Amino acid sequence: MSGTSQRLLALLSLLQARRDWPGQVLAQRLDVSPRTVRRDVDRLRDLGYPIVAAKGPDGGYRLDAGAHLPPLLFDDEQAVALALALQAAAVTGAGVGEAAARALATVRQVMPARLRVRIDAVQVTALRGGDGGTADAEPGVLVALTEAVRARRVLRMDYTTASGGPGTGTPAPRRVEPHHVVTRQGRWYLLAWDLDRDDWRTFRADRITPRSPAGARFEPRLVPGGDVAAFVAALFKGSRTGDASWLCCGRVVLAAPASAVVPYVGDGTVEVLGPDRCLLTAGSWSWAGLAASVARFDVDFEVVDPPELRDAVVALARRCSAAVD
Repeated sequence: MSGTSQRLLALLSLLQARRDWPGQVLAQRLDVSPRTVRRDVDRLRDLGYPIVAAKGPDGGYRLDAGAHLPPLLFDDEQAVALALALQAAAVTGAGVGEAAARALATVRQVMPARLRVRIDAVQVTALRGGDGGTADAEPGVLVALTEAVRARRVLRMDYTTASGGPGTGTPAPRRVEPHHVVTRQGRWYLLAWDLDRDDWRTFRADRITPRSPAGARFEPRLVPGGDVAAFVAALFKGSRTGDASWLCCGRVVLAAPASAVVPYVGDGTVEVLGPDRCLLTAGSWSWAGLAASVARFDVDFEVVDPPELRDAVVALARRCSAAVD
């Protein structure tokens, strides 16, 4: 690649990195004169990039929005992040699944071989779901996990469990057979067979630190029920059989309008009973958890069924009373 072409790509990368660039700063970053920067900006404009120039002694350049989409330049981490986002877009419910697949194919086609291998290694299963946290896992960790899944090799890693319990907050070594990388409610998880516990487990990707070298090869296992998304959804509801229904489900009447309750019920259902009353059907992994979930609405309520939920509400009331006596 010629020096001019390399310089144009470097200039384009800088203009995409932030909104405004003083001309003198660009010249220093590219190790050229301000006059050369002006000529290179004109070349990029001829290629269709809408670059706006600000006049004056402190004038500079900005890559602006245009009437059409010009060619874009991605670094390695951006390309991996784009592949992850496009795969997850298939289940957003916005009807962009096919377009996301075509966009991913377009991006892959123009990537160099070394980067195409990394993108091909990124294979995720996305679950539909409501509100959640943020996808704060490092792209490098996600790539390492998907590569381990693809290679079918035992993954050695350090895993930090949630703080608050005994032995938590400190990374502990784990050995797992990685099967699927899953995104759910804004977070990334690894579904794996835990060799030390002889059972399926999900691990938060942002708490994983992969270790080298990789372990022995393994034969992939079939998840219970055969549907990865359904099985993981069931795990988050406390079921290990692939049944995605909650272990504990009950009904209560809330002294609140349905419109005020609906945004916070997750996968529960709400039935209008009047202007200030509604019937909530919801589930949880335990009766105590369900009782606490209902109490969080901070309104009067009446338990309809089952008796186990009534007992859990009584127990919760007793604990709350004892806490302030």
